[in-house]
Amino acid sequence: MKMIVAILRPDRLKGVEDRLKEAGFPSLTEFSVRGRGRQKGITIGDMHYEKLPKSCLLIAAKDGDVKTITGIVTDAGKTGHIGDGKIFVIDVEEAIRIRTGEQGEATL
Repeated sequence: MKMIVAILRPDRLKGVEDRLKEAGFPSLTEFSVRGRGRQKGITIGDMHYEKLPKSCLLIAAKDGDVKTITGIVTDAGKTGHIGDGKIFVIDVEEAIRIRTGEQGEATL
């Protein structure tokens, strides 16, 4: 199992979520974050914004679904401009459904 962590532009979130749902991946956790990448923020006029608002998605996935999911997130989240975001894929050692006690991929 893997945990896909996707940090993307907030205005791309709805499209990413819709595409994931259409492809059969409706389960995710979303929250708002602020941060910066290599560009170290953005300057607009006289104002410099050190950290920019982003959306973060957490998606638990079977190993075989990772390429499909990351492809959807990349395709639907991409604008082609600096600041589109990043995707991280992390190994998940175990998953447990609290309600039933199920473990492993059955929880997905």
